[in-house]
Amino acid sequence: MIDALFSSKTRVKLLNLFLNNPGRAFYVREITREVDEQINSVRRELANLVSVGVVRAETTDNKLYYEVDTAYQFYEPLKTIFTNTEAVASDTKVSIDTWAKKLNSIGDIGAVLFSGKLVHGSDSQVDVLIAGDNISQIKLKNTIKALEHDSSSSLAYTTMTFNDFYYRYSVRDQFVMDILSAKHVVVLDKSSVLSEEYDVNNTIKEKK
Repeated sequence: MIDALFSSKTRVKLLNLFLNNPGRAFYVREITREVDEQINSVRRELANLVSVGVVRAETTDNKLYYEVDTAYQFYEPLKTIFTNTEAVASDTKVSIDTWAKKLNSIGDIGAVLFSGKLVHGSDSQVDVLIAGDNISQIKLKNTIKALEHDSSSSLAYTTMTFNDFYYRYSVRDQFVMDILSAKHVVVLDKSSVLSEEYDVNNTIKEKK
């Protein structure tokens, strides 16, 4: 089973993509761009992952979409292996677990994303997005300053209320989508908003 999953570089890239984006479906050419591999190799490895059961395929509007099957029996162990647990900035490792706790302490924080300079390979202009309420501006500035020190980078950050973030996310607001479409790491997602599924019109489905 392990050999079937980890026997190629393309397959590892695909697992990394799917397991870090549960609830999100991708079509083949989108996947090819994300993993930067030849489309024939991507198609072959997608077929392998579907046959193993870790990825499921579904056709919508004559387009074939793929996403991780969270009901797969080894989903949780694989998620533990592949889910990003640290971001890397300026060759300095920034612990996600550590910063989740620190950022959680600045207010009623619902979601935090690291991107841009904090994640190698990201082209986002925003390095930190914080969505929450009752944010202490003093704690915020001190925490960002400490994060800049640890990452050896000057960081661009943005804050918004959680309701504003949820609304922007639900209507596919360009600013939020630009951050999410770039390489990023989810530091906090208390309400599992970023794990909600989309319908074919790219709007959030209601959880049942």
